[in-house]
Amino acid sequence: MVKIAVAGAKGHMGKMIIDAVWNTEGAELVCALAHKETDHVEANEDADASLGFNSGVKISCDNETLRTSGAQVLIDFTRPEGTMAFLDICKDAGIAMVIGTTGLNAEQKQKLEEASKVIPIVFAPNMSTGVNVTNKLLAQAAKLLKDYDCEIVEMHHSRKVDAPSGTAIAMGKVIAEARGQNFEDVAVWARQGHTGPRVPGSIGFAALRGGDVVGDHQVIFAGPGERIVISHLSSSRAGYAEGSVKAAQYVVNQKPGLYSMDDVLGLK
Repeated sequence: MVKIAVAGAKGHMGKMIIDAVWNTEGAELVCALAHKETDHVEANEDADASLGFNSGVKISCDNETLRTSGAQVLIDFTRPEGTMAFLDICKDAGIAMVIGTTGLNAEQKQKLEEASKVIPIVFAPNMSTGVNVTNKLLAQAAKLLKDYDCEIVEMHHSRKVDAPSGTAIAMGKVIAEARGQNFEDVAVWARQGHTGPRVPGSIGFAALRGGDVVGDHQVIFAGPGERIVISHLSSSRAGYAEGSVKAAQYVVNQKPGLYSMDDVLGLK
């Protein structure tokens, strides 16, 4: 039985992860964490009562609770500053991590890599099985369509704070690597005004925000007289949540290191 802690337990994603833990054989929720100032946690609030069941786990606003919870792994889909705080605790306490947080800067990613020398960490901008299979298709398409223009369009709900999405950026990196390119040299993040003709070999990004869209990604390979479009459309966060629990069950059996969903799903 893998003993799991969940950060951001009061958020949409946190609730989905708790539900996925509850419905996964061999997984047990032992700790649920929330942010005191923003999540309005009530005294002795059950982590999962709103989902129609009760594990007996109470939501805590004290991150230090993680140390004594008995958790083997923490699943964290919060924000960069929260992830960094959890990283320090997990590294010190020997607790593995599954991190789906997006928007980490270079310094934060470096800190994550340093921590992975002490504890095993699965870090992925998207833990959906479908997205990770899509990335494999993109790599193959990029190799076969090297001369085609590539554009990535993503849309998310109005509350998302980073753009482009971590998933879109990961897709761009997959394509660049398949083409033997340096991603930072070919990424075009925005266009405005008189831009001139499109630079051959570049990878363009467009980020749309609105409504309650969970996450849509379309990659367009445009060539002479035709376009090939590879899409992944999410109608629910359930796929991300289920993937994170798979990752948690995987990572507790690994040596310290930085792992991806390719490792978890056996796609390498």
